[in-house]
Amino acid sequence: MKLLRVCVIGAGGAGLAVARHLTSQVDIFDVSVFEQASSLGGTWVFNENTGIDERGLPIYSSMYRSLRTNLPKEVMAFPDFPFPSEWRSFISHEQVLKYLEEYASHFNLNKYISLNSTITGVHPITNGDSHNPKWEVVITNANTKESKSRIFEAVVVCSGHFFDPLIPSIPGLEYFGGLVMHSHDYRDPHPFQGKLVIVLGAAASGQDICLEIAKKAERVYLSHKGNLPCKLPDNVQECRSMSFVSSDGVVHLDDGEQKEVDAILFCTGYNFSFPFLQSDCGVEVSDNRVTHLYKHLFSSKYPTLSFVGLCLKICPFPVFSFQAQCIAAVLSGKAKLPSEEEMNAEEENEFKDKLPSGLSKKYAHLLGEKQWDYMRCLAQLAGVQPLSEAYEDLYKYISKRRKEFLMDYKNDEYELTSNGKWIKT
Repeated sequence: MKLLRVCVIGAGGAGLAVARHLTSQVDIFDVSVFEQASSLGGTWVFNENTGIDERGLPIYSSMYRSLRTNLPKEVMAFPDFPFPSEWRSFISHEQVLKYLEEYASHFNLNKYISLNSTITGVHPITNGDSHNPKWEVVITNANTKESKSRIFEAVVVCSGHFFDPLIPSIPGLEYFGGLVMHSHDYRDPHPFQGKLVIVLGAAASGQDICLEIAKKAERVYLSHKGNLPCKLPDNVQECRSMSFVSSDGVVHLDDGEQKEVDAILFCTGYNFSFPFLQSDCGVEVSDNRVTHLYKHLFSSKYPTLSFVGLCLKICPFPVFSFQAQCIAAVLSGKAKLPSEEEMNAEEENEFKDKLPSGLSKKYAHLLGEKQWDYMRCLAQLAGVQPLSEAYEDLYKYISKRRKEFLMDYKNDEYELTSNGKWIKT
């Protein structure tokens, strides 16, 4: 039997999960993983530099020096590979990277990974079979810039979405004479020593970075639409969203209030970007909604093109694991997808269900509490064991703790028990 050649783009957590589940079926799949960096780990590889690297490529990492996870390791782990039990619950980025390296070693994945390999083109070759094309993939050596083309039966995009900063259009920003930075380039709080800082965005990164900057800055204004229900440092003040910057460099807020600050830090997220996908690949990105994707995973036009890791506000490694097992089941023929029309209809209905709650298009891939039903659905499609309910229960508890005790919740320790429960130790 001829092996099905699969190209996996990226060797971060998503790419490693796909490689682990495809290479467990060596009688079916011939797997090649391509990673642009010089090591595996994706977003978890810390780089103190910003901007352009020595190879002339944009620095991928958005990791800052002191980062600790905002989920405990007990719910972050791949279901078949727990974190070391002796590690504390909220671990450092160095520990997550070590975990991924050990995951790759344990499942013998390194031999499938080509490092310093940038994917610069992906193009379907239909040859009359409109739904099952071959894929021409252009691989460029990140050091020598030499390129070569290879043909695959399937492509799995695992390139992540924390590398292309999303900076909102703020009228008059060019008048601001102080420091302007996106969290992608944030490494430590020292540039903000003694400054008046406004932080735009209060999602996970905005909250964490705000708390860290507050230790060095004179005052931090946390600019966002809502109000956090927790205690904040004395020198942190919440304020409304930023509206414009006047010609004198003063920041104006939506409620008419004005702030004279020395620095603006955007914690406003990232653009979904797949520059290697040619226009005939059958997917479109509009305001961070990747369209024509079934289950946030399979291209409805070309199901042999799939994406792992697009979903937002999730336990990433468990979701990656179930997405990877689904891909393995579909590509091997063990699972069957609906028709293109049925897949598009389901995608559109799911998107429309989000609109009444006030979510805009850029949150099309946000799951949050829906991730548990999503993973159960993927497990059923793949024909595998669903996730223990302890993951869901602990995740919900942590979400509540974070809202109420933002400054302290990472000091807690947890444990998953053998009877499928969790305890706070």
